[in-house]
Amino acid sequence: MPRILDILFSIFALLILFPFFVPIAIILFLTNEHKIFYKQDRVGYKNTNFKIVKLATMLENSPNMGSGSLTLKNDPRVLKPLGTFLRKSKINELPQILNIIQGDMSIVGPRPQMQFDFEKYSDEVQQKIYNVKPGLTGIGSIVFRDEESLISKASETEDPHSFYVRVVAPYKGELEMWYQNHRSMYLDFQLIFLTAFVVLAPKTRIYENLFKDLPVRKF
Repeated sequence: MPRILDILFSIFALLILFPFFVPIAIILFLTNEHKIFYKQDRVGYKNTNFKIVKLATMLENSPNMGSGSLTLKNDPRVLKPLGTFLRKSKINELPQILNIIQGDMSIVGPRPQMQFDFEKYSDEVQQKIYNVKPGLTGIGSIVFRDEESLISKASETEDPHSFYVRVVAPYKGELEMWYQNHRSMYLDFQLIFLTAFVVLAPKTRIYENLFKDLPVRKF
């Protein structure tokens, strides 16, 4: 999506969402570790690192606890009940609008990964995936809308990180290569509307009907 549209849409979203952020910020400050925002290093455009901004929905030291970079269903590191709601609704991701305005991200693109998870991609995908700016949403985010439940179910019989390396990372890589091969403003707008739809219907696979040439799903 052109940079000017990223900026205009982001400023508009900030103006609309600001009244809702205020009570959420107050509740987060009073009920968790007295933190509203959480910043974390992520791999971004041309494989350079930047600080991603999220609402603080997990214990601050969560990357060094439990399942590390992977969040499971009913993860004890998630601050309940507000953190659970914010993560399920994806509201916790909305402060990344600031990353978009700064130029670190775009509205649509591959999700920025922690270095540890970035290295789970194949060498080819690592070289290409961030030839475009990472996005607030994208085809990978839509297909893996319910990733926590998927990994949690797999963890009953397999280490979650092994499952991520074997199944999730390869398919995410294929999806993002598909996006770069088909990238257009029209596709970006389709993905934005699909994102809103899958928030309401997380188990839907309507994207398979819209995009007939998507890489074949292997799970």
